[in-house]
Amino acid sequence: MLRYALTRLLSLSLSLIAASLVIFAVIEVIPGDPAAYMLGMNASPESVAALRDQLGLNGSLASRYLDWTFGMVAGDFGQSYTYKVPVIDLVAQRIWVSLPLACMALVLSTLIAFPIGIIAAARRGRPTDYGIMGATQLGIAVPNFWFAMLLVLVFAINLRWFSAGGFAGWDKGMLAGMKSLLLPAIALALPQASILARVMRSALIETLDQDYIRTARAKGLTRRQAITRHALRNAMIPVLTIIGLQFSFLIAGGIIIEQVFFLPGLGRLIFQAITQRDLIVVESVVMLMVFAVILVTFIVDLAYAAIDPRLRRRA
Repeated sequence: MLRYALTRLLSLSLSLIAASLVIFAVIEVIPGDPAAYMLGMNASPESVAALRDQLGLNGSLASRYLDWTFGMVAGDFGQSYTYKVPVIDLVAQRIWVSLPLACMALVLSTLIAFPIGIIAAARRGRPTDYGIMGATQLGIAVPNFWFAMLLVLVFAINLRWFSAGGFAGWDKGMLAGMKSLLLPAIALALPQASILARVMRSALIETLDQDYIRTARAKGLTRRQAITRHALRNAMIPVLTIIGLQFSFLIAGGIIIEQVFFLPGLGRLIFQAITQRDLIVVESVVMLMVFAVILVTFIVDLAYAAIDPRLRRRA
């Protein structure tokens, strides 16, 4: 198990280095001068040059990349051009919106997907299966921002059970903060639950056709016992893959939902930084999100090895 973990850790570390090179290169090829953008069209060349020197934009590409990467390793993500505060402070403020939102959406999607996926697999070919598959196909086809606007229309404008947007803040209590994130979490969770339910059904059906399941049934186990005791665990590897990918998407891809609900999260921070040409914020926050994705992938790989001993022996 240790050798397997070290092998995966080395592979993901190389992926992190490659991602940092790609992010830095993409930011560098974006046209326009951040210093000139910040000072405006009427700024003198001397003022632009002085600001470029202050922002560290006059160094070579290699030195700027090394300064950026070694700074992140040391915990220094640079200083925002726009907000005049360290980037890590902006991240620390926004992460407590994006991370709970992603966790809530993932829990909701898992709680919805697992039961309906198992029911669809257990009743495959029956009207219940067809109904669930039709509903999940609709959930995949409809964009999550449309769900978000529908939820606002019904529960915020008509019923007035929730606010239409904004975040109450954790200082006003856990209940108030969770209530502010509930509608956005549902809007994020419904499409993800549809995908996860279909994967759960497919993996479980494939497992139920194996010989050892037939043997378990022949020994007297009911279909439900065969699913819960044998089939479910062996069907979890593709499901874990989707869960890991979904959590990564929910952290990094919630920018549209955060815009719809005016949530001060990391996605909205990236959107604002792009519009304001605050490139150090874009670089650092995107790199943090990539690190979160790679970390989740590593945890999922460890979960694979815990579920399937063949991976440990192969490593």
